[in-house]
Amino acid sequence: MALYDYDVIVIGSGAGGSIAAQQIASSGKKVAIIESGKLGGQVLNYSSIPTKALLQAASVFESAKRGNAYGVRTSTVGYNYPSVRAWKDTVLKNTAVHQEHQYYTKKGISVIGGRAYFIDPHTISVGTARFTAKSFVIGSGSQLVPPEITGLHDTGYLTHAEAINLTRPPKSIAIIGGGATGVEFAQLFAIFGSKVVLIEPSECLLKDEEPEVSNLLVKRFKADYSVDVLLDSTVVSVSKNGLKKKLLVRRDGKTSEIAVDEVMIASGKQAVTDIGLENAGVRYTDSTISTDRYQRTTSKHIYAVGDCAGSYNYTHTAAYQGQIAAHNIVNPKKPVAAQYHAVPRTIFTNPQVASSGLTEKQLRQRRTPYLSVTVPISIVAKSATSGFKDGFVKVMAHRTTGALMGATVVSPEASEIIAELTLAVQYNLTAQQVAHTIHPFGTWSEAVKVACNKLSKSH
Repeated sequence: MALYDYDVIVIGSGAGGSIAAQQIASSGKKVAIIESGKLGGQVLNYSSIPTKALLQAASVFESAKRGNAYGVRTSTVGYNYPSVRAWKDTVLKNTAVHQEHQYYTKKGISVIGGRAYFIDPHTISVGTARFTAKSFVIGSGSQLVPPEITGLHDTGYLTHAEAINLTRPPKSIAIIGGGATGVEFAQLFAIFGSKVVLIEPSECLLKDEEPEVSNLLVKRFKADYSVDVLLDSTVVSVSKNGLKKKLLVRRDGKTSEIAVDEVMIASGKQAVTDIGLENAGVRYTDSTISTDRYQRTTSKHIYAVGDCAGSYNYTHTAAYQGQIAAHNIVNPKKPVAAQYHAVPRTIFTNPQVASSGLTEKQLRQRRTPYLSVTVPISIVAKSATSGFKDGFVKVMAHRTTGALMGATVVSPEASEIIAELTLAVQYNLTAQQVAHTIHPFGTWSEAVKVACNKLSKSH
C-alpha cells in the first residue's frame, strides 16, 4: 500500500506549475495538479496572452493609420472593437491546450479542481476531499491588492482581467500604476482613441529600468498618443461625479481634480499565500513565499515557483523555476540552483522595452567598476527603411574583464533582440565577442553590434 496518494502534488496550473507537473510526470512519478480557477492560470487566461493579442491588433491599426508616410493610402482605416475582442478570444482558443483536462491526463497527470489548503506538511484539503503527497510544488500565483485610496472601492475600478474584456474602449480612463501593465494598457487604449491619464507615484515610469527608458516613453506618450503622464503623483481619493469618476491627485504639494469615465488599477500584486502554509511549516510574508536557490521552502519537501516565490514576476522565470523545482525533486542527489543574474525583462509598448542583467543604478550600488555605452537606434539602416528612430541600445560591461553585465534595448522588436544580450550576460561574453559576431544587415540587431563595438573600444 502506497504511503502517499501521490509522489508530487502541484498547486496551480500557471507557467511554473504546469512545467513542473509535466517534467516530474515524465520521470514516471505519480503527479496531480490542483487548480482553483481556469487551467492555464493568470498568464494564459487574463494577463500576458490576451493583452499581447490586443496589443497586436492595436499595432496593426496604428501601422495602417500611418501608412501615408510610406505612400500607402489609409485615410479610411478604422476598427471594430467587437472584432478586436473576437481576435483576442481566438488567440486564447488557439493557446488553450493547457485548459483541457485531457492535455494533462494524457501525460499521466491527475487534474483536481478546487482550492488547495494544507492540513499538515504532507496533506492538503480540496473541498471535503483530502490528498497526501511526498512532495509539493506551490505555484499559487499572485493577486491584485488595490492601493488604499479613499472611495476607490465604492466608486469601482477595472483590473487588467476586466480591461481585456471591455465591450469598447472607454472615452477616458485614469490608469494608476506606471509599471509594465500600466504603460501597456495606456498605449493600448490611447491607440484605440481613449483619452488616457497615467498616474505613477515614483519619479519615472518603469522605475526598475534605466531612467532613459522613462524619458523616452513619456516623450512619445505625450507627443504621439496624447497620454497625460503624471509622475511623482498620488491619488488621494476617488468619487462619483455624475456619470464620471473624479480623482483628487496630489503632485508637488498641490491637489488637482481629474474626471474620467473609468479608473484602472495597474499596481499592487501580492503572492497568494492563504493556503495553510503555516500548517506545513512554510515561511512566508504578505508578498512572497520564502525559497532558497533550489526553489525549496522552509519545508524542504515543498517547493514554490512563479509569482508567489519572489520578485521575478515574469512568465519565463516561472517556467524556469518550474524546471528547477522539477529537476531537484526528481534528482535530489544532483540539485541545480537557480541563477538570476541574466533575467530578461520585456514590455510591449511601441517601441518595445527589453532589458537583461543589472541596471546602471544597481552597478553603482554594488560599487562594481563598469563602462557604459548608449547608441541611438537611428544609427542603423533599419531605422531609415522603417521610418522609426525613437530608441536606443545601452550596454554595460565590467571595466576590467569586459564581460557584459547589463543591457537595455528600446526599439521595435526589442523583445526579440534581448535574447542575444541575455545569452551574453548569462555566460560572461565580452562586448568585443558580441561586436565581432556577424549581425545581419538591415536589422535592428545591428544597433547591438554598434553599441558593443563602441564599448569594447573604450575598454
